[in-house]
Amino acid sequence: MHLLKYILPFLLSVNPAFIHATDPPEKMNVLFIITDDLNCAIGAYGDPLAHTPNIDKLAKKGVVFTNAHVQYPLCGPSRVSIMTGLYPDQTKSKELRLYVRQTIPDVETLGQKFRKENYHSVRVGKVYHYHNPRDIGTAGNDDSYSWDRTVNPYGRDKIDEYKIDALKYDWNGGTLSWLEADGTDEEQTDGIGATETMGFLDEFASSGENFFLAYGLYRPHVPFVAPKPYFDLYRYSDFSVPISDNAYLKTIPSPAAISLRSKKEQINIKSEQAKYIKRAYYATTSFVDAQIGRVLNKLEETGLDKNTIVVFTSDHGYHLGEHGHWQKQTLFNDATRVPLIILLPGNSVSNRRIDDPVELVDIFPTLMELLRMETPAFVSGKSLHSYMQGSNKPVRLSALTELQVNTPNGLAQGYSIKTKRFRFTQWKYAGKTEYELYDHKFDKSELKNINNEKAYAAIRDSLQKVLSQRVIDANRYPSGLGRQIENTAPWFEPKRMPFRKIN
Repeated sequence: MHLLKYILPFLLSVNPAFIHATDPPEKMNVLFIITDDLNCAIGAYGDPLAHTPNIDKLAKKGVVFTNAHVQYPLCGPSRVSIMTGLYPDQTKSKELRLYVRQTIPDVETLGQKFRKENYHSVRVGKVYHYHNPRDIGTAGNDDSYSWDRTVNPYGRDKIDEYKIDALKYDWNGGTLSWLEADGTDEEQTDGIGATETMGFLDEFASSGENFFLAYGLYRPHVPFVAPKPYFDLYRYSDFSVPISDNAYLKTIPSPAAISLRSKKEQINIKSEQAKYIKRAYYATTSFVDAQIGRVLNKLEETGLDKNTIVVFTSDHGYHLGEHGHWQKQTLFNDATRVPLIILLPGNSVSNRRIDDPVELVDIFPTLMELLRMETPAFVSGKSLHSYMQGSNKPVRLSALTELQVNTPNGLAQGYSIKTKRFRFTQWKYAGKTEYELYDHKFDKSELKNINNEKAYAAIRDSLQKVLSQRVIDANRYPSGLGRQIENTAPWFEPKRMPFRKIN
């Protein structure tokens, strides 16, 4: 000890950082931004019409996954998968109106994991399922174990719902509907959500507390509501809507065709109205982008951007007339593919595009590895951490999505994989199995089912084996998950009067 008294000052004078050499690294925070029904109609994803400067700016700073897919193209099941890192066959949640703990009561969710790690876990807006717009302002199907605090914004879009136009009189959250809104961004539900999220950033910048802050937007989910200036960004003449006839439906399996024609009022929408609806979607997306920009600007203003991982994504994709379909719930790229951008502060790897297939169940383990936390044993996703370090080695060779479709002959079970080049889909129903195969090198729109073409026989057989193994793996019981409760009935939903437009 006497000798150290004289040696230590010398060591510090030679290397001032010596005393900090064993200090633990500073813990990073997480800002998780999830939109509702947002497809890849974004500038950063190559859409020439989209006005999305804030998401585009985020993309230039982070890693963009161009081939990211959800595990179930419907709000509730997808969000449960994201927040648990599990496949729908493991969560046993494949319907709306199911709380996560109705089927897997012992699971440790992403938000719950952060609480366990002494992070302040906060939700603003929609993260788990809400009926949108009906449940705006409520907790929806939230999981209270995931959060320390929650905010359920309620804005002018709810107050002015009587002004909304729709394809049918008794419209609901599954009906194409729209409104060029009066007022400011800050009066809208998502604008209020952005303001609340910004408030939390100010608070955490002041307190120094580590946080997992989830900002869930309700748009661009129907009704497509945005202040009028966002509609003015686009012209009718900018848009076109694909034409799809019944002859095409005969080239695909029956469940696939049923999924494309499930909403009768959305079939064969007149051209001018279809263009207006598509314009309304883009306008609402631009509004969403602006609210995300407000939050990201606040992140920089507080200085928290230097120590906060940003994850941006959506719960599933969205058809805008492709295949003659609007909205989600298909096993085509339009419904399964979503934006996924991850920004790691101080990372030398930026403005990078990853074309390998990835899944949204991968978000959970990715955050765990980035933050040097132990991933719960039950998590089935794979960490994308290596891409953040510049690796070119694929983490996955395929992304798996499933969907159940009601047919006249009973329930059809569909599974689909997307590789870097191909999409291969299997449907089982009424005692038979049918397939779809699409080659994205020549058919990015997935309109020509080449499953029965001899030139693709070897590829089809290979993909069939891959899909079979993926389904087996997605059905395995995850170690350490706890109870799985099957055949759980959705939460009882009392009837209510539909919204009526006042003329």
